[in-house]
Amino acid sequence: MSIPEFSLRLQEGITGGFAPPRPSAIVTITGIPTQNLLNITSAVRPKGTPSLQDAVPKSISAKDEHTAALVTELRSILQSLPTESPPGSQDIYGLDTSIAFGCDDFMWQNGGPQGCGGGESEVQATEEQKAKFKRAVEIVKEIQEKDA
Repeated sequence: MSIPEFSLRLQEGITGGFAPPRPSAIVTITGIPTQNLLNITSAVRPKGTPSLQDAVPKSISAKDEHTAALVTELRSILQSLPTESPPGSQDIYGLDTSIAFGCDDFMWQNGGPQGCGGGESEVQATEEQKAKFKRAVEIVKEIQEKDA
């Protein structure tokens, strides 16, 4: 099983109020099938600090069957999930987390209100869809935590 070429960005801390959101973590993962690698960069903001720490890059092998299966599961989950409408109107999954995923034939991105914008989405996630999105977040974190 091989991975597709893809790009992913997970951000924790997506909802804002009067002020824009303050991310507590940003993870990017890029799948490079020609090199059998996943390039991963993560930056976190420790509690009580004003900004994200410098991003920490690493590469892991994409040859591992478990890693490839996680990427396949993630894509499958995202393909089955709705996004808010209009974009950025509401965090319909309630996790204060967004995922942006793109590859050759599929793009998916959710979000939440930023700054003074927002409102209510015309699309609402069911409890089952919220559970699937939570699993998608868990997959990204599991991949992120793999050793280089």
